[in-house]
Amino acid sequence: MLKQTSKLCVLALAAGTLAANEAMAATSSAPNPAPAAKSSGSLSDLFPDNAVARGKDFEIKRSQLDEVMIGYKSAAAARGQAIPPEQATMIEQQVLDRLIQIQLLMAKATDADKTAGKATTERRLDAIKTRAGSQERLDLQLKSVGTSQEQLQKKMTEEATAESVLERELKLTASDKDVEKYYNDNPSKFEQAEMVRASHILFATKDLKTEQDLSADQKAAKKKAAEDVLKRARSGEDFAKLAKEYSDDPGSKDTGGEYTFARASADPQHAMVQEFETAAFSLKTNQISDIVTTQFGYHIIKLLEKIPAKKIELAKVTSDIKDYLKTEQLKERQQEYRDLVTKLKKDAGVEILDASLQMKETPAPTGLPAGHPPLKPETRPAKK
Repeated sequence: MLKQTSKLCVLALAAGTLAANEAMAATSSAPNPAPAAKSSGSLSDLFPDNAVARGKDFEIKRSQLDEVMIGYKSAAAARGQAIPPEQATMIEQQVLDRLIQIQLLMAKATDADKTAGKATTERRLDAIKTRAGSQERLDLQLKSVGTSQEQLQKKMTEEATAESVLERELKLTASDKDVEKYYNDNPSKFEQAEMVRASHILFATKDLKTEQDLSADQKAAKKKAAEDVLKRARSGEDFAKLAKEYSDDPGSKDTGGEYTFARASADPQHAMVQEFETAAFSLKTNQISDIVTTQFGYHIIKLLEKIPAKKIELAKVTSDIKDYLKTEQLKERQQEYRDLVTKLKKDAGVEILDASLQMKETPAPTGLPAGHPPLKPETRPAKK
């Protein structure tokens, strides 16, 4: 399937996530609150949140920059990567520049831009919710990274509104004919592999907080509990209710233990551990597995549905393709982009207050990962 790509390859501020460690980090361009009155010995005295950049009607604090950098580093770590020390300053400069751009473009937003930004955000949030599996699971994932859906939606709306301004200023377009041509010319990008929708009940053999193995006696007790629940499930008790009552998987128990996933060969980024995948794909619809042992513990799996491989309908990916095509146009018009940003900065009197964060020129619109940060993955039988 075409990987969703946001036009914010120009404005992309951080990667990181609700999924593989896909850590939630999004930019904040909210107005800064009025400074609180100082009091002797306060944290604000010891660690002042100084402004690192300012322009007409806006100011960016060190805390805002740090928030995005943390998300960026978390996303890199989730991919098994690290930011080389010699690149850290350059990346921080680029991130700050993106934060400034968000502010500058937001200042030029029309009512139409704001309406478009809200619509785009709703579409992207729906995709995030679908990926999470349920509203309850999404709320848990967002809470685990210290944010809420309201906060996420606000930040995404700001980014999407800025995108709309950028499209209007540079006249970036993608017609339905362009979309259809790309779809027909790239069939392999829109293939959805065979998937299964399954529920599981986990009896963890590790301490969920420390990830240390339980003792032999504790593991034996978990195995006995799993065997008892398996008998109840096979006797006809409601599987979802049993999952909510007994599962140790906080990421799925509230939704009856449910996950939808493809084989690791088709979707390695979100793969289940091999034992879990093999068991789930071997079951028939509504069949309940024997106890499956993985590195996480003992699982009871019920197959709810097998979803055959298929080509994703054009209507479902039209918006994503438009985003992608506009991104490609933007890459081809880097000088126009730079000229626009330079003018906006000059008009707003932008100042970089920290000398180490000053850039010589506006970077090309391909510097940072594009798209909205995925959400941090729930505890699940996924590969470590």
